[in-house]
Amino acid sequence: MAVDDKMVLRVAGLARLKLAPAEVPHLTGELNSILGWIDQLQAVDTGDVQPMDAVIPLTRAWRADVISDGNIQADVLANAPQAAHGFFAVPKVIE
Repeated sequence: MAVDDKMVLRVAGLARLKLAPAEVPHLTGELNSILGWIDQLQAVDTGDVQPMDAVIPLTRAWRADVISDGNIQADVLANAPQAAHGFFAVPKVIE
């Protein structure tokens, strides 16, 4: 697939980019180069390559999924300007 000046101007319009007339030929060449690289990558035979999600094998250490409140309620409430009944006390904002 080759990109021409008309396509560059159309894509620039869709992207709401303002291009100077001198920029269009340069961008056309750049986009054609990028598409050429993609064609080179598509030509590579990857039939024997196994899919992978990482380059190196990863092992993750999982922690136990236990519900906990953190046991730091007193520490958290120590930072509050006001506390009441184990919660932050805030002024009433609805009348």
